[in-house]
Amino acid sequence: MTSAPAFPDISISTERLVLRGYDEDDMTSLVEMMDDELITAWTGVPHPYTAADAREFVTRTAPAERTEGRGLVLAVTEFLTQRLVGTVTLRSTDWRIRATEIGYLTAVWARGEGYACESVLAVCRWLFEEQGFARVELRTAADNTASQQVAQKIGCVSEGVLRGAGLVRTQAEDGRWAETRTDLLVWSLLPEDLDEHTGKGAGGGDAYDNYTDYTAYADWR
Repeated sequence: MTSAPAFPDISISTERLVLRGYDEDDMTSLVEMMDDELITAWTGVPHPYTAADAREFVTRTAPAERTEGRGLVLAVTEFLTQRLVGTVTLRSTDWRIRATEIGYLTAVWARGEGYACESVLAVCRWLFEEQGFARVELRTAADNTASQQVAQKIGCVSEGVLRGAGLVRTQAEDGRWAETRTDLLVWSLLPEDLDEHTGKGAGGGDAYDNYTDYTAYADWR
């Protein structure tokens, strides 16, 4: 019986970053990163995010995405300090047509440094150049303008709107969070799009990685 295709357990390096699989040493930093109002608002991750949530994610959820062929979860760390600055994910991978959906989030302290663009571009280059992929898709909540700026800066092409296709959270005056339905904007990146943006967005500060992409974490509750 032929096993299902899956991404390799890899590490990707850029000028400033190292992208690799999560391990148990990351759990404390992961809890700290997820304790953020913007991450709560734009994703479906548990709130409050506990040490038990981090352990479940690091030891079960993230590894299963890769081994079961659905996608890949990469911790994004600073090259010099090894400090956790974010996450990049691949999901809903279609191996027949070589397409996948990418998402990202950035820790609050690391925003404005261009880390989202740099890490996403590195993964897309790896997909196109080493894995033979033909399409990467990104979906952003309609009001998440910062995430849309990341998509634009790395060269994604806007393809349209999925009406009422997502859920985001808003916080009431009493501090409680409630889910509300939102439209999702669909973006795509093809190898030829990336060729046109070689070197752009891969480093340097910008204000566009303040928010997370919606869909990469929508189902991880």
